[in-house]
Amino acid sequence: MHESCELERPVLQEAQNDVLTEVLLGVREDHAPATHAPATHAPATHAPATHALDTYALDTWRSFVALVEPNSGLPADYIGGELRAETRARYTSPTNIAMYLWAIVGARELGLISEREAAQRSEQVLTSLSRLERHGASGQFYNWYDAGTLDKLTRWPEPPHGPVYPFASSVDNGWLASALLLLANALPSLHARAWCLASSMDFRSYYDAHAKSAGPGLLRGGFWRAGDEPPGSNTWPRGDYSGMGETVVYTAHHYGAFNTEPRIASYIAIALGQLPPEHYFAAWRTYPDSSHWSQKTAPVGVWRRYLGVDVFEGAYALGERRVVPSWGGSMFEALMPTLVVPEARWGARSWAITHATYVQAQIDFGLEEAGYGYWGFSPACAPEGGYREYGVPALGMEPSGYAADAGRRTLFAGACEPGLREARGQPHLREARGPSGLREARGQFHLREARDYGEGVVTPHAAFLALAFAPSATLANLAALRRDFPGVYGPGGFKDSVNVATGRVADRYLALDQGMVLAALTNHLRADRLHGYLAPVLQPTLEPLMAMEEFGVLTNEPSFP
Repeated sequence: MHESCELERPVLQEAQNDVLTEVLLGVREDHAPATHAPATHAPATHAPATHALDTYALDTWRSFVALVEPNSGLPADYIGGELRAETRARYTSPTNIAMYLWAIVGARELGLISEREAAQRSEQVLTSLSRLERHGASGQFYNWYDAGTLDKLTRWPEPPHGPVYPFASSVDNGWLASALLLLANALPSLHARAWCLASSMDFRSYYDAHAKSAGPGLLRGGFWRAGDEPPGSNTWPRGDYSGMGETVVYTAHHYGAFNTEPRIASYIAIALGQLPPEHYFAAWRTYPDSSHWSQKTAPVGVWRRYLGVDVFEGAYALGERRVVPSWGGSMFEALMPTLVVPEARWGARSWAITHATYVQAQIDFGLEEAGYGYWGFSPACAPEGGYREYGVPALGMEPSGYAADAGRRTLFAGACEPGLREARGQPHLREARGPSGLREARGQFHLREARDYGEGVVTPHAAFLALAFAPSATLANLAALRRDFPGVYGPGGFKDSVNVATGRVADRYLALDQGMVLAALTNHLRADRLHGYLAPVLQPTLEPLMAMEEFGVLTNEPSFP
């Protein structure tokens, strides 16, 4: 359980429940000035817009206060739209915990809580993290825990109460490590504890050095301890990539698409010296046109070499512009890492261009192509119930794609059910993530063209992710959603999604999505402050890698409305 990361004496010993109660009743007034971190730019936002963003931030933070389980200080996976404690989930995950740590730092930067309260809340999280059962040989956290008792889940706490096969996920542990490293710099009083936990997580345990026929390797989606793997996994690979002294059962897939959220795990591993810098160039920007793997669109691009690694700088053509696609065409795949990593600043000939074009493409799809009148498409709770992956099909490599509408009419309908991302190893996504573990995608896709755009489902957190690239368009979109769909905004800010044809709302707040919202707001209102806390760890290794690359996207830059 890595008890060495638990210090003998806590930094602060005040009662946590008193603080929690104060904030639940309203914003505390003993706000201390926010400490400063290196800034990259100060966005120009007019006073009325700033007031709206301040309101969004305050209400989003309120949702986190309600999400927290008082006894452990850990956030639940979700809570109902009225923020009642009885609607709070009983379980949490490494990504949920990461989002809460981001939110604590963001709330401190925005003056919503004091320095002391930020330290109190963070310390309680670190104490609980040190008590969670981990995979001992690698230091990796499992994907699901009881938020109250801290027990590792082996049976799902909600109906139908099926078995849970404890799984260590590379991307979810990547998000947690990012939050711990950020926290170590944001709250110096907790530096040693946060750094100890982060540096004890060995990401080499996911790294298959022989994933490709040549060049550096790729990360597996994750692994199970032998004996804990789900049924039907007898053909999945077994091994010990990092020499940790234990054979584990790996997912059958690797993370091979570059412009997706699992790159955060690669960034952390490279920065900590656990993986070679060449690994940055291993994943596909797109598959080459000559590849035997199917993808949504025939790419354009050229081959280039960096650090001895041959890279196909592929892109998809969108009219006169080009973009590096994500896997499913969703906003969070492409932009979630930008909340804590200054990719656009470090990658002026790569990330800066493709991120802006990606955002413009989401805007154009919602407003013009589909004619929904609103935009922002990303995995979220579905208004009809359950969890769904939403995206713009043209922005994804996956042949079956993510749909932007409730009936999945905006993509080529195929033989696979919704939730295909689960088959690619994203256990934190909910529709197909069920307690039985990962499912493998099988069979061929039988494609047909969509005939209409159906009932669009817009996810507000996806719009917030665009703040850094299209602030005016983002503010207008959010204002329109709040004006036209009163049920989409509640005491905890924007709820998870809305069907813009029917007005039906997913009446729930997710820790994952709320964390992205508050991080985006913090960066916009405080000059990229979150970047400043993680950048010192990543910059020595990551900035040179990003700076040397040129994506195959150098055409006319987009112009935002």
